[in-house]
Amino acid sequence: MTPLAGRPILTAAEMRAAESVAIDAGTSVETLMARAGEGVGAWVRRLSGAEVLILCGPGNNGGDGYVTARWLTERGQRVRVAASASPRTAAAQAARAAWGGPVESIATVAPAPVLVDALFGTGLTRGLDPALAARLAELAAAARYRIAVDLPSGVASDDGALLSPLPRFELTLALGALKPAHLLQPAADLCGAVRLVPIGVDATSEAHVLAPPPSVPLGPADHKYTRGLVAIVAGAMPGAARLAGEAALRGGAGYALLLGGEGGPAALVARPYDAEVLADRRIGALVVGPGLGRDDRARAKLADALASPHRLLLDGDALHLVTPDQLSQRAAPVILTPHEGEFTAMFGDTLGSKLDRARAAARRAAAVVVLKGADTVIAAPDGRAVLAETGAPWLATAGTGDVLAGTIAAALARGGDSFAAAQAGVWRHAAAARLLGPGMIADDLARALSEVRP
Repeated sequence: MTPLAGRPILTAAEMRAAESVAIDAGTSVETLMARAGEGVGAWVRRLSGAEVLILCGPGNNGGDGYVTARWLTERGQRVRVAASASPRTAAAQAARAAWGGPVESIATVAPAPVLVDALFGTGLTRGLDPALAARLAELAAAARYRIAVDLPSGVASDDGALLSPLPRFELTLALGALKPAHLLQPAADLCGAVRLVPIGVDATSEAHVLAPPPSVPLGPADHKYTRGLVAIVAGAMPGAARLAGEAALRGGAGYALLLGGEGGPAALVARPYDAEVLADRRIGALVVGPGLGRDDRARAKLADALASPHRLLLDGDALHLVTPDQLSQRAAPVILTPHEGEFTAMFGDTLGSKLDRARAAARRAAAVVVLKGADTVIAAPDGRAVLAETGAPWLATAGTGDVLAGTIAAALARGGDSFAAAQAGVWRHAAAARLLGPGMIADDLARALSEVRP
């Protein structure tokens, strides 16, 4: 199985360009289709020996389906094929002719235990005909296992939107490269497990799947300050800052300083808030926003932080009080960790996919943006972006965002690339949540970081 971590994510236009490069280099469309169909067939055969119904559309996605049908039949598997329309491309027509078996009408075909959806893939711009969408749903409901070729039919590949209603699949086989819809909601939730089928194209992109961070070795010369000092500014709801502070410690920081709050583990050093403390050059990362409040006192603390020379992580209330222009002129790196509501408060209503919006915001603020949620996007000002695989849904509970802020800050405080620090924090945060399961609360999550720390 080809691991997804670190793999490039291609838009429809980027995928077409990659295929064109392969074709110009001498690889025919028919060869690419043969690789795709054989790869899909191998997955189908591995998963089940039951009868398979393959639904083929009029384009090259349908051609992949015909190749799959022939490959499985040659290996003794029972296969039936149904088409929504006759093939319209030369490669798909050749694939149907090579299949050689009967092709039924989708309108009247009987269901099968295994359903393979090869109707439409990357590049779909409009929804399925209502009758076809209803028939796909009916056949999917009657199947025991559902597999989508490249993408479930009815998905917009670049933003994960549902162009028409579609069923949930157990497995989606990405052809050649992952697409944004494999990781962006709501489509990602309906794709089921996503696996990559290589077809021999050179897939390159500035967007990738989140990968585990490298370990950070410690040597005899290390001490608490070389490991990073994280300072957290407390405010109206100091419990949020405590969570961020504990997360920073358990996430790998050598020292965490809580300014204006109290409580938490004994290792979390609490001091009264004083703007002069921010002059301490040993501070590797300054966290402002968790539980800060939005009154004049909160604004004053934020202004102190913005005037400091430190690397900043801004979360929560701070994102309602700061503007992109205030950040774009700072010399030290900034990481922003908004959820959708905080993102809109700071950047307004913006157009495009979640990936597009995060990238545009990162450029505008000259900051790394972690647009968090069930589908988290991490974007850098230079256009680099990382999409996290679907996380643990039980992260949807109060305080987990504060824990994320502290986790990222622990990596940020060590220096180095702030984009890499954001990725490391997001990965460890999700890994800790997976260890705990649905019954966790934010306090548990902070403690569990000790199990996934560098």
